[in-house]
Amino acid sequence: MSLVLFEIKDNVAFIRMNRPEKHNAINRELALEIQARLDDCKKSKEVRCVYFTGVGKSFCSGQDLEEVAKPDAPKVHIILTEHLNPIVRKIRQLDKPVVSAVNGVAAGAGANIAICCDVVIAAQSATFNQAFSKIGLVPDTGGTYILPRLIGFQRALAISLLSEKLTATEAERIGMIYKVLPDEEFVAGSIAIAQTLAKMPTRALEFTKKAFNQSSISSFEEQLHDEENLQQRAVETWDFKEGLQAFLEKRQPVFRGE
Repeated sequence: MSLVLFEIKDNVAFIRMNRPEKHNAINRELALEIQARLDDCKKSKEVRCVYFTGVGKSFCSGQDLEEVAKPDAPKVHIILTEHLNPIVRKIRQLDKPVVSAVNGVAAGAGANIAICCDVVIAAQSATFNQAFSKIGLVPDTGGTYILPRLIGFQRALAISLLSEKLTATEAERIGMIYKVLPDEEFVAGSIAIAQTLAKMPTRALEFTKKAFNQSSISSFEEQLHDEENLQQRAVETWDFKEGLQAFLEKRQPVFRGE
């Protein structure tokens, strides 16, 4: 059985973690498969958006603790440097938008993988939990970087210290995620968002993502300079020329992602 279900349809790459019996907990095999599929998305000109979700009732329950408990378990630094951190690094560096469709439990590293994506959509029944402190661990997989920037230092720290479970509605209210959809509308609605992104000017989305990534470590003047450079690159794309022409002709643009 493949641990990741992967397909490309209408310029959207679907990455579905496929360990439903383990709530999509991440072991070495799953981590490396996710990384490989993200690499495929980066290389493919057909892919213009990535849709990342879990099979079954959970998005991802985090690191597989049964793997950690084995006598021959990989060392923590191996789990982080080879398994988990490359996933969030590849998501942040991918030159295409990534939609995380949180269909159920997102806990520990699973929660941090979800919120590091560019557009986070959750089913109303989904939950988010920085579950690390309950078993004597520290938030990882980028959580201590991403979470305070989304919801503020004090709230992020408190949620992490208390291992507080958040409903999708609460996560939306505090700005952790973009949108909550009713369970019965979740699949169709979240896929529709990915399909919309796949039809947009992909290079402009790439440059926008770069600008926002850089903004967390740049001064205001540095950010103005970065925006200038990225805007110049955007102006030189085929899609900008199409967008401008469509505006002048009062029609809908047809972007090619070029």
